[in-house]
Amino acid sequence: MAAPLDDCALVIMAKAPRAGRVKTRLAPAVPADALVPLYRCLIEDTVALARRAAVPRIAIVCPCGDRTEVAHWLDVEVVEQEGDGLAAGLDSVFRVFVGDGCRRVIAFNGDTPHLPPETLAGAFALLARHDLVVGPTEDGGFYLVGARSAHAGLFDARGLGTGGALRSLLARAAERGLDVALTEPCYDVDDGSDLARLAAELRRTPSRAPRTAAWLVSWNGRTP
Repeated sequence: MAAPLDDCALVIMAKAPRAGRVKTRLAPAVPADALVPLYRCLIEDTVALARRAAVPRIAIVCPCGDRTEVAHWLDVEVVEQEGDGLAAGLDSVFRVFVGDGCRRVIAFNGDTPHLPPETLAGAFALLARHDLVVGPTEDGGFYLVGARSAHAGLFDARGLGTGGALRSLLARAAERGLDVALTEPCYDVDDGSDLARLAAELRRTPSRAPRTAAWLVSWNGRTP
């Protein structure tokens, strides 16, 4: 029997869906005017994934200035991060949510809406027994990180978004004596080859990310 998630929060890292600010690494594979609709589908499917996993508290942490637009778009709690960049955003997740009625908090990207809900539930279960849980991506990054306390300086802004992001995070966790558990690896949608892989997966199982699956079917641009 799965452990209850009463003390859990899943916080999705997202931005206001504006041209030139989202999924820019997909630009060689996807026309510029299609990037925002795709991003909307990815984030909406990510929120739906969190709901299927039955996490009681779902929220968005967004960059400063994005809150109103994101709140009008998504029917979830929205909090603006303190500071600029992803590292500051991740710091904000744990500073804001740990202790605010939540003992286990996971920060989740918006690029893996195809993740099985069981993986999220399993990550929260691991977090009940470890200081930190990390979901590695196949390219050396991570798609989620969870903690039971805020750890100042845990995230290195210089390493995030690179193939060394996971290695840097694990090194900083080791320096702090944190006990870390890893979930199974997953790929995230960063470039055209990732999108092609996701399209092939969603042709087989569109229910994994139905909005994204429908967008890929209807897209009249270059097929990934």
